Amino acid sequence: MESSTIKLRRSVVAAMLLALTIVLGRFFLIPIPWTHGNVNLCDAGVFIAAMLLGPGAGGIVGGFGGLFLDLISGFPQDALFSFVAHGLEGFISGWLYKKYGNTSWGKWIAILTGTIIMIAIYFICNTVMYHVITGFLSLGSNFIQGMIGGIVALIVIKQLQKHNFNF
Repeated sequence: MESSTIKLRRSVVAAMLLALTIVLGRFFLIPIPWTHGNVNLCDAGVFIAAMLLGPGAGGIVGGFGGLFLDLISGFPQDALFSFVAHGLEGFISGWLYKKYGNTSWGKWIAILTGTIIMIAIYFICNTVMYHVITGFLSLGSNFIQGMIGGIVALIVIKQLQKHNFNF
């Protein structure tokens, strides 16, 4: 059982990662007109939370980060899809990282699986809301977004672990 100090510390770090996810998503933003969306770095914050704090925090940071980011970015119609897409991305990648992250390929399995889940949900979102062509056009930009976010997360996690910042 975790002590209350550790629980508080984990909650504070999760809240900071949620804020970081939103900031990364707004600061590094490339609009993609043909998909009615954008490419941003919110996935970096989602993957950092998932790898550092586990699947629960990954899901919460991902879900609420995606939801709030869409609401403040002028995409309220996508907010619930983003909640599900990034929430599942964070939860599944956190679970896989916890299970396989200590192997050389485990980190990439977690990132790739989380990214594929996010891509699939946005494909459905874009197909339902716009057109199946829009769904297909979103595949590449969402894959790039997820992979760049994963690479950034791996760099950050490596540095945090080097300085014994683990929970």
